[in-house]
Amino acid sequence: MLLRKLIVAEVFLGHKVITRAKSSWDIVAGVCIERLPVVTPPLNEIQKKFKDLLWTIEIEKSLKSDHELRHESDKVQAELLKNEAVDVDLDTVSKITAQDFEDASTDELNQFKFADIITEADKKGIKSTPDRCLQRHLVLVTNQKLGNDVKTILPQGLWREGETLRQTAERVLSEQCGSELKVKFLSNAPCGFYKYKYPAEINGKSGAKVFFYYANYNDGEVDKKSKPNWLTRNELTEILPEKYNKTVQGFLIEETY
Repeated sequence: MLLRKLIVAEVFLGHKVITRAKSSWDIVAGVCIERLPVVTPPLNEIQKKFKDLLWTIEIEKSLKSDHELRHESDKVQAELLKNEAVDVDLDTVSKITAQDFEDASTDELNQFKFADIITEADKKGIKSTPDRCLQRHLVLVTNQKLGNDVKTILPQGLWREGETLRQTAERVLSEQCGSELKVKFLSNAPCGFYKYKYPAEINGKSGAKVFFYYANYNDGEVDKKSKPNWLTRNELTEILPEKYNKTVQGFLIEETY
């Protein structure tokens, strides 16, 4: 049912684009590529309270684990062996006990060192790689030539007759960011809309209507010729035009810290 609705929405939108192809507006497809957090972000206060509640319920209602049952069995066998009882299971006693396993696991844990969440890119202030700010969402921005100006915004390009907007978004991404970049589009329908007017008419067009598509970053590098940067929410606010940024932030998930 959901797939049918998405297909209908795409067909309807494609029809509207075709009927307005000769309007005074350029139709543009933009792509919002987001790298999701690689490391779990810190919990906020509500999340901490909920985690503690779940832990309390788990302790109160859970059954004993295999390790706890094994530990109790070892104690019984040790007591029987101490009293030289005939019921003692020598095969069980001769094996590694639950306490031995626990001690070995504790020693292994103490030797384990967590990797540093501060990457080399973070230390050097490099923003052209997604290997930074591992606990945050990052959005790809590139240099786009708009008239005589060069703006740092999301990748975008003009719609061509015969294309759906989704196809335009995929083509623009390949042309501007290179074929090595691997992403996953989450919908056939746009997630946002923005329009702006040109300072003067260009080829009979007074402005552009931008339809944004959302995609998740999977792998690969962005072509350096587009001068890419992977920015946090706050960095986007600092670099994007105010109204443009408000539109983009409107379809992004708000970070909780």
